[in-house]
Amino acid sequence: MIEFKPRVTVAQVEEGIELAPKFDEHGLIPCVTTDAASGEVLMHAYMNQEALRRTIETGEAHYWSRSRQKLWRKGESSGLVQRVRELRIDDDQDCVWLRVDVVGGASCHVGYRSCFYRAVPVGAEAGQPLRFVESEKMFDPAAVYGDAPNPTKL
Repeated sequence: MIEFKPRVTVAQVEEGIELAPKFDEHGLIPCVTTDAASGEVLMHAYMNQEALRRTIETGEAHYWSRSRQKLWRKGESSGLVQRVRELRIDDDQDCVWLRVDVVGGASCHVGYRSCFYRAVPVGAEAGQPLRFVESEKMFDPAAVYGDAPNPTKL
């Protein structure tokens, strides 16, 4: 089983070779997931210690669902598995970056390839409606998940 090292010194955390992740007060660490080939940002999620361990051990992305309060393996119900090509941790070890290959080509539970499928107008265009940068869904969420693809607390 993967063991995380205790955080002892700044030098150990920032320049050392030991994995000593910093989880927040809820036991979570943020994770940014990108497509390994294109670099496209696919999603942002959180991991708890178990999710990070399972990701490292299996080579498949696991996350902690804050809305459902449970561990989940990406693709367990949709088949859209994220195979980890590289896992990086940032300088102070409080954020994870996964570079993945996506079986099925999509990562968003809404059906788009990326969870970042809308752009927010900025500068001179500030205040305008959100702009869809992905126009077609990769799959039908109702067909994959049923009537309620991913119930969350709003």
